[in-house]
Amino acid sequence: QVQLVESGGGLVQAGGSLRLSCAASVRTFSTYDMAWFRQAPGKEREFVAGLRWRDNNGYYADSVKGRFTISRDNAKNLVYLQMNSLKPEDTAVYYCAASNYGSGWFSTRFTSWGQGTQVTVSS
Repeated sequence: QVQLVESGGGLVQAGGSLRLSCAASVRTFSTYDMAWFRQAPGKEREFVAGLRWRDNNGYYADSVKGRFTISRDNAKNLVYLQMNSLKPEDTAVYYCAASNYGSGWFSTRFTSWGQGTQVTVSS
């Protein structure tokens, strides 16, 4: 199990930017696929962005493509989510997740989760 701690959430106006960070406490961090999910009130948790450890390719939900960027720093055990051009519909609790098996960007593949960080975008 990987301990994950998110930070960087907050309140921002529409069109603004935020950068979320996720710190992982595992020695083999570089071999984990990392992902960000989000959950808005009354809605199911949804995939936002993911990063495969094998090739460092980023994958994005259509709703955030071109606005969000996922990246990682293996030397510091950190994964980031840079969010630009934020919209009110991006308001949600954002969760960092880690997996070292399987493939695909569905929540059940990820066995380690952070506690979440709130992102609120005002119109």
